[in-house]
Amino acid sequence: MSSPRTFGIWANTDKPAVWKMLPEILNWGKNAGLEAWVTTRLQKEKPESVSFECPVIETAEDFKKLDFIISLGGDGTLLSLARAVSDRGTPILGIHLGELGFLAEVIDKDMFHRLDLVAQGKYSITERNVLQCSVSNGSNGRTLFALNDFVIDNGPSHRMLNAQLEAGGHFVANYKADGLIVATPTGSTAYSLAAGGPVVAPGLDAMVVSPICPHSLTFRPIVFAADEALSITFPDETADTLIDLAVDGQITESLGKDSIVSINSADYKINLIEFDDSNYFHTLRTKMGWGKRGEG
Repeated sequence: MSSPRTFGIWANTDKPAVWKMLPEILNWGKNAGLEAWVTTRLQKEKPESVSFECPVIETAEDFKKLDFIISLGGDGTLLSLARAVSDRGTPILGIHLGELGFLAEVIDKDMFHRLDLVAQGKYSITERNVLQCSVSNGSNGRTLFALNDFVIDNGPSHRMLNAQLEAGGHFVANYKADGLIVATPTGSTAYSLAAGGPVVAPGLDAMVVSPICPHSLTFRPIVFAADEALSITFPDETADTLIDLAVDGQITESLGKDSIVSINSADYKINLIEFDDSNYFHTLRTKMGWGKRGEG
């Protein structure tokens, strides 16, 4: 890859470690001859003890001015950044500050070694699928995007969800369950996995529908091609039913019983920075205990 000249920093400002690491990253960028940009949130919330003068990412179009952008936090921070970057193609380098971390594979003690590799152009780009969800909700319509998943459930009511799934115009099933998860391969190791869904390698063009606690043992997760068009409706629900649609676990949209939820693959992908020694299956084993038989 070509050596970058500019980079941005997107961070979870609620984490104290961010304010310790931010000046160090800015100093690294200066020494590497790179121009650093920060978000408006970093600019506004910086403590008095932290001082810097940088260009500010004021609009989403400013992402196009960056050769890469650092996500400083956990997987949730990276997910929110991915939605902000959207179809602008800016590569994301995830630096992990949380407890688990799966998407943000760089850890703080290894950070500057990895940043040096990026500055030298010694990195690669992996593309991750994004799901697009169009909601027809009475007179209102909205389009949403997710790197991990869309989750539909009955929200705070904790009632059973009655949902009908169609794929490519063909009836699939009437689900009676606590909810439905529609996940990308990236999201297959998140909520979908906890609900019994399969691990799907991130390079596959696919999406997974996993029921949450289905009220029938015959319902199992199903994998669809990424170019399939899914439609979810709620024909058996009553007028007072509360239905929630969650996007990457961070944004919630309220639906009515007459809503139509259409999900398909977005026409863009998210670019994540990887290195020669990046290993998806090693990450599965070390961070999720995948393949281990347990203690004892």
